[in-house]
Amino acid sequence: MMDGVSSSRVSAFFSLFLSTGTLLCCALPAALVTLGMGASLAGLVGAFPAITVISENKDAVFAAAAVMLTLAWVLERRARPLDCPIDQDQAEACETARHRFPAMLAISTFLCVAGAFFAYVAPLLI
Repeated sequence: MMDGVSSSRVSAFFSLFLSTGTLLCCALPAALVTLGMGASLAGLVGAFPAITVISENKDAVFAAAAVMLTLAWVLERRARPLDCPIDQDQAEACETARHRFPAMLAISTFLCVAGAFFAYVAPLLI
């Protein structure tokens, strides 16, 4: 079974992965079109056709990202008071993780919120 630090590391990775997916499906295409780069968007979709699949299933992508972000924040909070291992290498890795994971989760949350804005709010403003 994974300890608190390992499980928060895994959940933080998946949170960043899923929140980046929300950014790719919604914020990037909207930004490219807003900047008048529709041809670049067409080239991007031609090179990576999976972007359209992600966009078509944006509700599921955002739901999965929200679940993973919530889980990551909870696990990070639970792992914070735990002691780091005695082994020097593991202790250094533990301390590094304790300093990097909150920033990584904050970036993931920002990416997800930015994607949600462009997916759900921005179309209502046009």
